[in-house]
Amino acid sequence: MSHVGQISIPATYMRGGTSKGVFFTLSNLPEAARVPGEVRDKLLMRVIGSPDPYEKQIDGMGGATSSTSKAVILSKSESPDHDVDYLFGQVSIDKPFVDWSGNCGNLSAAVGPYAIANGLVDPTKIPQNGVAEVRIWQVNIGKTIVSQVPIVDGQVQETGDFELDGVTFPAAEIPVAFMDPADGEGAIFPTGNLVDDLDVPGVGVLKATLINAGIPTVFVNAQDIGYTGCELQEAINSDANALAMFETIRAHAAVRMGLIKHVDEAASRQHTPKVAFVAPPASYTASSGKAVSAENIDLVVRALSMGKLHHAMMGTAAVAIGAAAAIQGTLVNLAAGGEEREAVTFGHPSGSLRVGAKASLIDGRWQIDQAVMSRSARVLMEGCVRIPADSF
Repeated sequence: MSHVGQISIPATYMRGGTSKGVFFTLSNLPEAARVPGEVRDKLLMRVIGSPDPYEKQIDGMGGATSSTSKAVILSKSESPDHDVDYLFGQVSIDKPFVDWSGNCGNLSAAVGPYAIANGLVDPTKIPQNGVAEVRIWQVNIGKTIVSQVPIVDGQVQETGDFELDGVTFPAAEIPVAFMDPADGEGAIFPTGNLVDDLDVPGVGVLKATLINAGIPTVFVNAQDIGYTGCELQEAINSDANALAMFETIRAHAAVRMGLIKHVDEAASRQHTPKVAFVAPPASYTASSGKAVSAENIDLVVRALSMGKLHHAMMGTAAVAIGAAAAIQGTLVNLAAGGEEREAVTFGHPSGSLRVGAKASLIDGRWQIDQAVMSRSARVLMEGCVRIPADSF
């Protein structure tokens, strides 16, 4: 019996914010995988180790969570106003597909450092010491991200004293600005309402804020679904009934937001929308054992990604939180006290996070100019990934 060998593909394994992913330069991929389609998806799934019915991704680079089952493809930008084109793929753990419907805000922080280190940014834009501004075109949603990457002796600075809840060790701070973060070309509020009545079978009618900012997200009140907003992962992820309820909410919200036509389509669109629940500020103990005081936060938020409660907060969902908090009358804004604001600090399972956003009402439609938050990023390993030659 004959067996095929393995092929090597240059890649970098990076942490960005509270996520990890495998980064590729487009030109380094096998030629057939340089264009969207089945070949590319199969290649990335084999790299990550999906689909895996055991949900462990032992035979790949994935870490068996939504935060670590990710792939990024970068190339020099075709736009004169941008430095790099950034394409993000959320790889399903147990099913054979890659979701290209949204961005990863956390890994966005790693795009600038990777682009600089791999020659995708004009060298004249990189100071010997200081900050390099990298303008990123986010291909999935057609939006601009501006990253401020610290440079020391002409190289990306990765170490530092910036601490990010959900990340064990400190690193260099990378401010990331998401410009005009309404997802795609649609309105921030696809239904035209700040709050909708969402009829969810088996749950009832829920008040919900459906927003397209950073990533399509549905927010509900924690109290309305029997929670406090201070829950940690084990309280949700070990409860099959709870996970089924959240998936039902997500599916019906997706239909109301115009993302799918029928709830049955939600199973093949796991990455978006996100579903989150909010509550007024409360004190609790984070997953690390750190005490989070109600006095230091404006509200608490818990969000699910790929069917499970996230260990911290997705970067794109943080953008949605900041945008919704900036608009009076949304459930997020009301949970934070109902005041007009341009920044919000929210509690999540690993601690807290501050995100800034400014909202404007223009010709009867809400607009967010930009949302800004600080993250960090670090190269974990670089070299080549190896996959069987017949994987794709």
